[in-house]
Order: sequence, then structure tokens, then C-alpha cells
Amino acid sequence: MTTGSSTPSLAPRPAHRPKAKNVVAVASGKGGVGKTFFSISLTHALSRAGQRSLLFDGDLGLANVDIQLGLMPKHDLGSVVTGRLTLNQAAVNFPEGGFDVIAGRSGSGSLANIPLSRLQILADDLALMAGGYDRVVLDLGAGVEKTVRALANQAGTILVVTTDEPTSLTDAYAFVKVTHMDRPGTDIRIVVNMANSTREGERIYYTLLKACEGFLKISPPLAGVIRRDIKVREAIRNQTPLFTRSPNSEAAADIEGIVAHLLRK
Repeated sequence: MTTGSSTPSLAPRPAHRPKAKNVVAVASGKGGVGKTFFSISLTHALSRAGQRSLLFDGDLGLANVDIQLGLMPKHDLGSVVTGRLTLNQAAVNFPEGGFDVIAGRSGSGSLANIPLSRLQILADDLALMAGGYDRVVLDLGAGVEKTVRALANQAGTILVVTTDEPTSLTDAYAFVKVTHMDRPGTDIRIVVNMANSTREGERIYYTLLKACEGFLKISPPLAGVIRRDIKVREAIRNQTPLFTRSPNSEAAADIEGIVAHLLRK
């Protein structure tokens, strides 16, 4: 568990704070693409690669990281937002994965309506806390709402998860477009999930890439393709991380490839 003092939430903040380059935000245009599963597995894989890692559940409307991990955390973001705890105090260790977790408030959409000013304080605190880790994985909510964009702005890298569904590709493009408009030059990379094969995943990526190049004049690179794997469904059903239950599965190998891609950067 992360210990030590934390900058108080009401401390003066500069008008602009540099983004935390070691924060990796995981986004998607729509729900149902496996974003939270990927965030958990990515954090676990980073930990296995020797990176001191933190998983932050930033899906303020529908948090479920703790559910997928089978955790019952004593504290969550709700206590941080109300000022009862600092982010450091809300972090709990997940020994099975070797990483820390800051859980959202499962079963409640109350944080989705957090005032933008309070959300910015939370985002700034996360950027400060990131200094104590090698990597912070930020599991964002789906869509392009103000809460999602404010948290995404703290990330040095954004991984946009998509599948072959037309609505998933369309919404992933919308997220890339809005993020590019908010922060031109943002390091955006694409992850294709639940592909029937690596080649099919690459084809799906090129469909999205063509739209980005044609309309936005940007070329977000492919971070990796995760093949469809029954082991993923089994892990989620059993509330057990993929790298604990099936570390030698095809999907696990694909996620390790994405970690290698990130660490090369």
C-alpha cells in the first residue's frame, strides 16, 4: 500500500501543471469493448515486468475494477471526493497482482456529476501521486463527457480500445477526434480487442487509421491486437486476473506485447 504524506487537496495549484508522462489512460468510445478487463490486465502485466504500478478506477459513472478483482476495499474515490481521505490513503495493495488500486464507487453513479473544479483537483492530485510509481493505469469511463476528458488530460499516453463492431469504431474515432481537438499532439495509440486473429485486428486498426488520416490528418499507431480468448471470459466470471488464472493464454501474450510496446517508448 502506498504510504506517506500527500499534498492536501486545498493546497494552491499552479494554473498549468505538466502532464504525468507515466500515466497511461485506457479509453473507449463506447462500453462493452473490454476496457476495464484490459486496464486490469495491463497493470498486472506491467507489475510482472518489474514496474511499480497503480490502477486508478476513473470510470466515475460505472466503476467496477474492484468487482472484477473480487476486492472489497474499505475506502474508495467517494471518500476522496468528499475530502475525508487523500488519494494516497485510498490506495490499497492487491497482493495477488503486485500492484496498488484506487477503487471507484461501485453501484453508484454519484461521482459522475462531480463538479468540474473538484474533478480538476482530483486529476491534479493523481498527477502528483503518479510520481511515486513507474506506471499509473487510468481506467476511464466510456464516451467523451467532461469527466472523461478532464481525467484523460492528465495522461502522457492514451490507449483507445476498440473492437470490430461499427459502433465501436465510430465511437473510438469520436474519442480520438475530441482528444486531438482538446490537446493536439497527444500520444494516442490504438488497441484492438477481441479480434479473431492478429491479422483481422490489424485490418480493423487500418479502418480506424484511414479515418484519422483522412479527416484529422493524424496517424495514431497500433499499440497491439488482443485475440479473442475463452480464458478471458473465464477469468472475468471468476473475478480473477487473467495473469493469475491463465498466464500462458493467447490474450495474456498479446497484452505482454502491448506492455513491451509501451516500455520501448
